[in-house]
Amino acid sequence: MEADDRRGERAVRPVVRATRRAARVCRRASASSCGKRFRDARATLDKHRREFYAGMDEQHRAAHDAKARLVERAEALASKGEEGIGAYRTLLDEWKSAGRAWKKADDALWARFKAAGDALYAARGEREQADAEASREKIEAKRALLIEAAAVPKEKDTAKARALLTGIQRRWDEIGRIFPREAERGLDDDLRKIEQGLKAREDADWKSNNPETKARQNDMTQQLRDAIAGLEADLEKAKASKDKNAIAKATEALEARKSWLKALGG
Repeated sequence: MEADDRRGERAVRPVVRATRRAARVCRRASASSCGKRFRDARATLDKHRREFYAGMDEQHRAAHDAKARLVERAEALASKGEEGIGAYRTLLDEWKSAGRAWKKADDALWARFKAAGDALYAARGEREQADAEASREKIEAKRALLIEAAAVPKEKDTAKARALLTGIQRRWDEIGRIFPREAERGLDDDLRKIEQGLKAREDADWKSNNPETKARQNDMTQQLRDAIAGLEADLEKAKASKDKNAIAKATEALEARKSWLKALGG
């Protein structure tokens, strides 16, 4: 009500100023004229005040009725338990836009509305606690699988590593979901890192053993070998002619081709 009183004061402030002006005029006017002016100003002030508070009462009444209906709808969600939370949130949005009722009545309605919501969230809390309790054994089972999965990166044969990981993943899925979700995400992330590491190894193996890649590599290897043979002949000729310039160029080119061939595994 304090906020309403402040709004009321602001609303009648112009009338109060008019009343004060009338009082100043009264000091210079006759008694009868002064009395009439003052009574008129006072009547105007009272009229504005009554109109303002009547309007406020109407707003408070409308807000009270709207919120009372919202409380009834919120309390009716109790039988739905956790499933009623979504509907309760919708009611909460309506509550925020319903306006203010009289303070004591508004506080009492809010206490009932909040209690209805607390009951729904309490049902969720109980369910989450039960899920977490039921997940303890599952968490331990998945941790044991992660210990097994640590052997995957150590297995040099990617086919064997894949077979090992696939078996672990199958058992992982059979264990099922885990609560709370944070615990499940942490365990899934650890297994995913192992999967990603193996996938990177498989990709690298495929690139190195890809028939097309090998064909291109073999073709390049042969070209380098042919080039090396030609350069070795050029070097011998340069040595025979004792041409230092030709010897240096042939030697440099020959060493470069031999290093490329070595990089290709030739």
